[in-house]
This record gives sequence, structure tokens and C-alpha cells, in this order.
Amino acid sequence: MKIPLYQVDAFTSRLFGGNPAAVCPLEAWIDDRTMQAVAAENNLAETAFFVGGEGRYDLRWFTPAVEVDLCGHATLASAFVIFEHLEPSLEAVSFRSKSGDLRVTRSGDLLTLDFPAWRPSRCEPDEALTRALGAAPQEVWASHDYMAVYASEDDVRGLQPAMDQVAAIDRFAVIVTAPGRDADFVSRFFAPRQGIPEDPVTGRAHCTLVPYWARRLARTRLRARQVSRRGGELFCEDRGDRVAIGGHAVQFLEGTVEV
Repeated sequence: MKIPLYQVDAFTSRLFGGNPAAVCPLEAWIDDRTMQAVAAENNLAETAFFVGGEGRYDLRWFTPAVEVDLCGHATLASAFVIFEHLEPSLEAVSFRSKSGDLRVTRSGDLLTLDFPAWRPSRCEPDEALTRALGAAPQEVWASHDYMAVYASEDDVRGLQPAMDQVAAIDRFAVIVTAPGRDADFVSRFFAPRQGIPEDPVTGRAHCTLVPYWARRLARTRLRARQVSRRGGELFCEDRGDRVAIGGHAVQFLEGTVEV
């Protein structure tokens, strides 16, 4: 069986920046073990598989280790492939996923995700979380992930988490965030128990980050930067029960998987 494969750098306008995702359009679903094996072989944070056409697709995402219920950068990359290669006349595409219906629109070369808002709740700092991150945050919040809030961008950049301890934390992943110097806020994202020690740029994290920062800064439109080694830029909006997460994408390769 031959499967098309594209690799796309998401949330960046430059090659070798942002978060690389593999995208595999399928004519029909293949078995889960094969999709997981392809994702492990790709060894990227996410490999996306989709089935469909005429602007409506079913979409799934796999890390090298597990299937996940929501992924931003691989959704952006999937939409990029559809807009660039499969249905170039479209200005919007819809995906059915484990997190419900997701929509991606394009305006020029800016692609914008319509994702659920995950409004976090304040919680007591956990000693195990502080030890795992290596520095005490000012605040800790929780939604699907823990979110540790620090005073400055330098604090976030300087963290060197103990990944084995982060993997033991009882949430999907850990977000760290702070006010930014040249953005409204910055973040990093650690998900070692999902097979991703540090994700370069994380759309799903902004389902939690955007509602928090919109309330804290008292405005709905925000510019975000993820300060991983590769780095990425996101253009965000709080829309109540939804968040808009915009970014650019650049194609790195096009090829074929043989399984």
C-alpha cells in the first residue's frame, strides 16, 4: 500500500521553524496499528491522517506513542495540504474529530483554527509539579493540562524540567507561561507521558492559554509566542466557548509511505 505523505512546519513562516507535522491523506481508513507504526516511524510530535473530500474530512492524530484527542499544529498542517494540493479552491475546511467539529479558514497565507475553549480553574500549587519544573510558579491553573504561570519570559525560557517527573504528573501535559517581551504572552509545553518531551508549538495549549490571558489582559485579540528551540508565532482570539488560533505554514517535503 502506498500512502501520500507531506511534512509541514506549522505556526511559522520560515522553513525549519515552528512545529513539524506529517500529514497522510487516505482514501479509506487503515487499521490503527499501522497508523501508529507510521507515526512512530515518522518520529515527529504528530502525524495526522484524514479521509474525506469536498471540504469535509474525518481527522485523527498520532504521536510516536499514542493517539491523541486534539492537536493544533497537525490540524493546521492538514488544512495547508488540502488548500495547497487537494482542494485549492476552498477558503475553509471542516474536520470531524474526537474533539468535535473543527474548522480552518484561510485569509491569504494565514490559516486560522476554530477550536474549543478550555477555561482553566485556579488550583493549589503542587509540590511534585514544582519539583518537576525546577522552579516555583506564581500560580497554577488546570484544564485538560496543568498551566504554571511565571513572572517573566526569562523564567519560562530558563526552565529545565525533569521529564521523568513531569511524566508522572496526573494530567495530559504541563503548560508554562508568562507575559512576553514582544508578544502578549509566551509559553512552553511538556508532554513526556505522550511521547513528546517538549512540543515546539502547541495549538491545543492555546485552548487554555487564550481564555486565561484574554481575561487577565482584558482583551480578546492576542499575539502569542511559543519559546521552544524552534519557536512559533500564533495570532489568537477569545470567542467565548471557542478560540481562534491563527498561524502560517511552510511545506518541507512531499513523498510516499509504503506499508
